[in-house]
Amino acid sequence: MKRSGDSEGEKRRKRRKLLQELGNQKIPFLGPSDQGYQQLWESSYSGLVLRRASSLPAELHVRVQAALLTLRGKGCLLRDLVRIRERDVFTVVSRTLLGEPGHTYRYLDTRLFAIPWHSEDAEVKGRTCCDPDFRAACRALWELNTFFCSDVPLMEDGDRFMQCGKGKAEAGQAEEVGAAAGSKRSDDSKDSEGGDSEARQSEEGDSESKHSDEWDSEEGCSGSKPGGPWETEAKRSSEEEKEEEEEGESGQVRPSEAGGDEVKPAGRGGSPVAQPEHGVSDRRVEDREKAAVPVRFNVTLLNYMDPAAMSQLKEEPYYGMGRMAVGWHHDENLISHSPVAVYSHNCHNGESGEGRSGEGGATSWRIGLKVAWDIHTPGLTLPLEPGDCYYMRDDLNSTHQHCVLAGENSRFSSTHRVAECSSGTLTYIQSRCQEALSNLHTDPETGSHSLLALRPTTLQHCEEIHNEVEFEWLRQYWFQGRRFARFCSWWSGPMEQLEKDWRLMETMTTLFLDTVEEEEEEEEEGKGRREMAETLLSALTERHQQRQTWRDRCHSSLAQTLPPQEAPVDRPFWAAGDPDMPLPFDLADIINRVESLIWRM
Repeated sequence: MKRSGDSEGEKRRKRRKLLQELGNQKIPFLGPSDQGYQQLWESSYSGLVLRRASSLPAELHVRVQAALLTLRGKGCLLRDLVRIRERDVFTVVSRTLLGEPGHTYRYLDTRLFAIPWHSEDAEVKGRTCCDPDFRAACRALWELNTFFCSDVPLMEDGDRFMQCGKGKAEAGQAEEVGAAAGSKRSDDSKDSEGGDSEARQSEEGDSESKHSDEWDSEEGCSGSKPGGPWETEAKRSSEEEKEEEEEGESGQVRPSEAGGDEVKPAGRGGSPVAQPEHGVSDRRVEDREKAAVPVRFNVTLLNYMDPAAMSQLKEEPYYGMGRMAVGWHHDENLISHSPVAVYSHNCHNGESGEGRSGEGGATSWRIGLKVAWDIHTPGLTLPLEPGDCYYMRDDLNSTHQHCVLAGENSRFSSTHRVAECSSGTLTYIQSRCQEALSNLHTDPETGSHSLLALRPTTLQHCEEIHNEVEFEWLRQYWFQGRRFARFCSWWSGPMEQLEKDWRLMETMTTLFLDTVEEEEEEEEEGKGRREMAETLLSALTERHQQRQTWRDRCHSSLAQTLPPQEAPVDRPFWAAGDPDMPLPFDLADIINRVESLIWRM
């Protein structure tokens, strides 16, 4: 957990201390051909698992790779206009989000709205929201997701050592690697790391982002919830548990269909896997097999990048690993300690599914890993062949960082996550709307409205929901243009309903304002009105400021470079004097009225 005493200045001081300790030297890193590679993987990167393309079902590769090309061909992989340190920048990587219906994923002040998996037949449901080719592509990614849901839990405990093909033969090299690369941490280093792993995550994510003006992350800067093991963290309802059980039986591709669950060693020789020296007891293996409950990946973030289309890519600064397509980062906004599964595929010029082997070569796509906030442990690079998959398990994502090192050809990746969605689903925000609107009474005969409760806490709660709907949902959705309806209309109806609910909340704010501006009659009522006025002032001030920020973003020079179908839409927006709106868009005058009222109280 992040310590409250870690100010921005303290983070910068720690970063300067580490960089001063490093000097002008590069931190060592190892690749598959380097001596001690397997031992380093086992000792410092044991949460990383590689599944070679050859161990997945051939039919799954065909469907997934065809789906990636279909989605790109339809133009739904787009660069996001995200917010970093109070300014907008385009992501280097083009992407889109697929996942459970109604789910979202938030990163870099941007909420992505998941295109649903389309795992069920649209004709049976009687709802067609996109064309058949698009639905088939989404379903193929769902099939990959169900494969990962079954496969990742099998890679537990002793399986982390399956990557170490040389096993005991390399054990004797551990001291040599440690001496050559400085793998043993000093006490000073521990102090400068800032304590526990979650503190390191926050601090280094911040310092890394400041290194590059165009730092591009695959996830958000914050939002991971602290807590215990992810499997037992969530307060799941019996309905959710039932859904998990059903998902485990819903036609998933079993590991046995992939020719066994053997994971090939990362080394080039593909040598037999040595049994772990610290092996797992027979009983524990048996318990694990009984308890192999599917992981519930709820979204996948699809990424696409063609290095040839980029004018320049920044060099990795700390290790000299090469050009970075994505800078150092933690995958964020995830359930604590949940795994991440990634399918990687590169192809010629991004136009066909034919992969070019780049094994160990300078032009191969690679993943770089490092221990967060640590300059002593050597880094690790993992070359990826077309169709290779890798898993980040246990606490690897929170205690380590990874980057993506660009190869020669264009590359797709499908990154499957257990997103933290406690406040990021359509069901959630709909329930919040119901909470707020439950305080609004509508006369069945006249249609007039009134507030049921005037307690300041109730009114504050309603206004907070009002702001959440407008700025976390409506404006986030429309800022990304008309991209969602272009490809799939699933979100169109729900967003229309959210906007209707939001309009009713505008009416509630008007009633709130009327109550505050009523002439006081008794002293006790005056005290209550002052508290209500201060609550209203706070909500209106935030709303006014955020509206101006979103207006500026929608009309920024970067936003103007986008084609009409992708350009941000400044919505909701209405002109002054609009008879359909109970309050003006610009709240400056009303804020002044409430401030004057408070001064007179």
